Amino acid sequence: MRGVVFTGDRQIELMEFPDPTPGPDEVVVEMKASGMCGSDLHQYRRPKSGGESIGGLPVNPNPVIGGHEPCGVVAAVGSGVSEKMARVGQRVMVHHYKGCTVCEHCRSGWSQLCQEEPVLVYGNNAHGGHARYLKVPAFTLVPLHDALSFTAGAAISCGTGTAYGALRRLNISGNDTIALFGQGPVGLSATQLAAAMGARVIALDVSPERLSRAKEFGAWETVNPRSNDPVGAIKDLTHGGADFTLDTSSQPEGRISAVRSAKVWGTVCFVGERNNVTIDVSPHMLRKQLTIIGSWTFSWQGQADCARFCVDHKVDVDRLFTHQWKLEQAEEAYRLFDTQTTGKGVFLI
Repeated sequence: MRGVVFTGDRQIELMEFPDPTPGPDEVVVEMKASGMCGSDLHQYRRPKSGGESIGGLPVNPNPVIGGHEPCGVVAAVGSGVSEKMARVGQRVMVHHYKGCTVCEHCRSGWSQLCQEEPVLVYGNNAHGGHARYLKVPAFTLVPLHDALSFTAGAAISCGTGTAYGALRRLNISGNDTIALFGQGPVGLSATQLAAAMGARVIALDVSPERLSRAKEFGAWETVNPRSNDPVGAIKDLTHGGADFTLDTSSQPEGRISAVRSAKVWGTVCFVGERNNVTIDVSPHMLRKQLTIIGSWTFSWQGQADCARFCVDHKVDVDRLFTHQWKLEQAEEAYRLFDTQTTGKGVFLI
């Protein structure tokens, strides 16, 4: 089979790999959809001599198939895999992490938080979904509801699931206003989900196209930080500050604006990876009794809960996607995605 490999310096190769065979407690999933996520760009942009880690994860010295939003159908199961765990033909998503499997974090579905051994992230330092087949441990599978398409399942496997996980950490309700910084795939998912939860959403982005989409996805108001004072605009709209703010932009300016625009006793959540932020602690945190949290993706159960929420609330996750690609178009797909002006992309396999 052929798989998409990020070789560094914005270069991509379609490489040949043997079709995988499941070992004990493993399954092989035939990919139907493999989503493109903003964090793919860390690998795509990484210099060829880019050190020993990507986002704090050890780099595999061998070519690795990209794509950490896998969704498809179980094609084969290994020994020790019961029918309750997986069966051939079953529609599934993948919780794309594997830790030691026995620590408290792994056993509670938070494999990515494992402290006992280096975490495998499928599509990062272990083979991912941008290929015909993906071999993973059976416990990583999350059933895909019949009401959800494979593309929706791919989004829930990272971008949409990440947004859902952050919103659940914030525990927002219909009484709340939330300012969402960044309307890329994760931010737009957060807009869509928060609106479905009943919250008033203020969506912020520097792209007029993305702000227009945010409005279509349920945003109450939109703000372009390049043409407005974002903190002032949010305070005017909320009579003093938002109940919750969520930064998906990863940019220092977005993060500090998220802190400054939250109300007294408000809560700020950082989702976007990398970069730094400098906070004047006394006026912006201590004297506002502010809560700041970080939210990194979601648990196995959180992924399943997100899928159930989307079904129960009829959230049209497929609307996130503006581009569908074949694996042979990977170079063109990531060149466009790298502009960070489009919606979400997906490979249909």
